[in-house]
Amino acid sequence: MAPVGPPHSFGNTDWTWRRETPLSRFLRTESGSAAVLLAATVAALVWANVASASYQSLWGTELSVRVGGSGVTMDLVGWVNSALMTFFFFVVGLEARRELDVGELRERRRVVLPVTAGIVGMSVAVLLYLVVNAGESSARGWGVAMSTDTAFALGMLALIGPRFPERLRAFLLTVVVIDDVVALLVIATVYTSRLNLAALLVAFALFAGILVLSRLHVRQGVVYLVVGIATWVALHVSGVDPVVVGLAMGLLTYASPAGREDLERATNRFRDFREQPTPELARSARAGLQQAISPNERLQEAFHPWTSYVIVPMFALANAGIPVQGDFLSQAYRSPITLGIIAAYVLGKPVGILAGSWLVTRATAGRLRPPVGWAAVAGGGTIAGIGFTVSLLIATLAFSGRDLQQAKLGILTAALIAAGLTWVLFRITSALPPPRRARALLGTAESIVDLADEVHPDRDHVRGPSEAPITLVEYADFECPYCGQAEPIVRELLADFGDIRYVWRHLPLRDVHPHAQFAAEAAEAAARQGQFWAMHDLLLDHQGALLTTDLVGYAEQIGLDVARFTHDLHRHAGAARVAQDVDSADLSGVSGTPTFFLNGRRHHGAYDIETLSNAVRLARAKVAITP
Repeated sequence: MAPVGPPHSFGNTDWTWRRETPLSRFLRTESGSAAVLLAATVAALVWANVASASYQSLWGTELSVRVGGSGVTMDLVGWVNSALMTFFFFVVGLEARRELDVGELRERRRVVLPVTAGIVGMSVAVLLYLVVNAGESSARGWGVAMSTDTAFALGMLALIGPRFPERLRAFLLTVVVIDDVVALLVIATVYTSRLNLAALLVAFALFAGILVLSRLHVRQGVVYLVVGIATWVALHVSGVDPVVVGLAMGLLTYASPAGREDLERATNRFRDFREQPTPELARSARAGLQQAISPNERLQEAFHPWTSYVIVPMFALANAGIPVQGDFLSQAYRSPITLGIIAAYVLGKPVGILAGSWLVTRATAGRLRPPVGWAAVAGGGTIAGIGFTVSLLIATLAFSGRDLQQAKLGILTAALIAAGLTWVLFRITSALPPPRRARALLGTAESIVDLADEVHPDRDHVRGPSEAPITLVEYADFECPYCGQAEPIVRELLADFGDIRYVWRHLPLRDVHPHAQFAAEAAEAAARQGQFWAMHDLLLDHQGALLTTDLVGYAEQIGLDVARFTHDLHRHAGAARVAQDVDSADLSGVSGTPTFFLNGRRHHGAYDIETLSNAVRLARAKVAITP
């Protein structure tokens, strides 16, 4: 549905945020939260060294939640690590499911490469840790050296990485989600000291109930919350770390683009409310709007800011405090625990991720390759050396006392070195000549093609060179105000770049724009006389005047045979041609206007001149390096 808002809203306005993908909002939040997480870490270090007694006293405070004669009792740091972090892993699960449903991994064959890269990266890291700790009792802490911190790594990558490609962030996100899944399995199996089988069976039964509710399409969130809390309690009693509940429930929550039928239903409900503004119809309209957005996106919107700006920083504040004193540092940096963790993250992670990606590329003869260039893969590998949240979580389970402090120091040191190595690597890459830099960052992998119906020069309405390397397709509506705002931007884009083929396709949103269908048919009537673009320009310049008399006036203005034009208009001669475009929009998952595709790939985000120009440059660079 075309959004409603002030004209020329090309900044960070409401509609701009709505036009972005969940992944784009996710990455924007991560880059902002990286600074908050870093500040919390520094605060924990200062607090633990300036007022150690109060730091230990606060986080060691016991807190009980009881119902009747039973309940859960943990210290404050335990509640943060087990209860609040469940929501963090819930968001991780949501993002993983989104990638599988509508993201880079919706082509299942593409899952193989990031899964392999993630598993090999973890394996090499764990192997290095075990080599350094061979024969030591500290070898039991190998789980500390395996998982990348999603928030910190992506946040730092956004801050110090290249402006493009965003696909590197998507690739790294998939790799670290694999890390998180495996790490949680390790927590649930390896670092479970005691096991209450009866409670574990209750937890499995409750989770089976969640699966049944999901299959029955129960939408009441409070139902899942209650059953989820019960499952969490059962797992806690069983001895298994209950954070796995969050990840599992996130993976169950499907993602999908807003469908045109759902949007039309929401429009009808709002129209009913507009005609008769009663509380009942208000609730119906609100429900219709919510149902048009998938549960995955709604829950990410609700929970991600809390996990990024509250829960994860609180986790850092509770766990990152270690004594930074000369004697401790000198001893810790000779400890196999600290050295093993540093070696695992600084060397093991990048080597493993690169090796895993190379092995899949070689084994498939290049049919599966990273979505980015090898320099970008290497940068993703080095930044994956930031193993903060889950590593600290496992460290608290595997170690205690001075060993725990040494493990924390290793994790913090590795994160600092990993960020520095990534910065150096991308600065070196940026110094390469433009063609080599583009290949190193973008690679030559084929992108997923989102445009289901390819451009047909003999049928589509095309502006620009027929053999242009860049094709920009727009699905639009002549009455949509945002299509009107985008039109001068498109004209400027075509003027700035001489190698763009621009294609207009009709998507009249008849439920909100009563004159859009007739205007589209008028453009087709003009096309029958070879004047589509002249009519197109007039319609977008006069979006508030689309009545029959106005359309006939435009036909006279551009010199059409008015009698023929009027005849074609009255018999709806162009309706079938408009319907073809609407059908192709449905096949491509387009439900709102304007929607752009660049060389078959859907453009997400704003459509101001700077954003579209950058997208065109990126597409041009990709074409230039593709064999």
